[in-house]
Amino acid sequence: SVDFAEIEKLTFEGDWDSIGAIMARSAWQLERAGADIIVLCTNLIHLVSDAIKEHVSIPFLHIAEATGDAIREKKLKKVLLLGTKFTMEKDFYTNILENQYDLEISIPASDERQRIHDIIYTELVKGVCTTTSREHSIEIIKNSYSKGIEGVILGCTELSLLLSEQDIKIPIFHTAKIHAYKAVEWACEHSTITKN
Repeated sequence: SVDFAEIEKLTFEGDWDSIGAIMARSAWQLERAGADIIVLCTNLIHLVSDAIKEHVSIPFLHIAEATGDAIREKKLKKVLLLGTKFTMEKDFYTNILENQYDLEISIPASDERQRIHDIIYTELVKGVCTTTSREHSIEIIKNSYSKGIEGVILGCTELSLLLSEQDIKIPIFHTAKIHAYKAVEWACEHSTITKN
């Protein structure tokens, strides 16, 4: 566990090198304590996954790869990525999904990205889910659907508080849930516990 306030401050300052150093040190400490795998329970901070992987010898379960596997299982080709502005605008997520999974990733227009970002940081992180924000988010998805998207990636853990399968009629990929299931799957496959 790391101090979120420090990470959030560094995020808004754009100091990804410092974030990478903090996360790499934490991952290294987990490995020294006996961890078998690193699972980073956030979307955005996967931006520094290379720094983490350079400092550990154990596997690192990337949230975009887990999400890519889930999208591939549904046989979709074009999906909308929603998340913080950083997640939507930086290429750490889209590179993996486009290059390793041959997916076409769509992101909202600039003003819509800002609105989603604001909803996350001014409402959802505080546990506030307004009807207006839900309706606005659904409208963004509907606009993208008319342009050919087949599914939606909720690339921020808080977005699952706002949107669900009941809101739209296309597959929603809740990345935190997908990532958690993939971690459990990995643990079960690599368990050293013997069965009776």
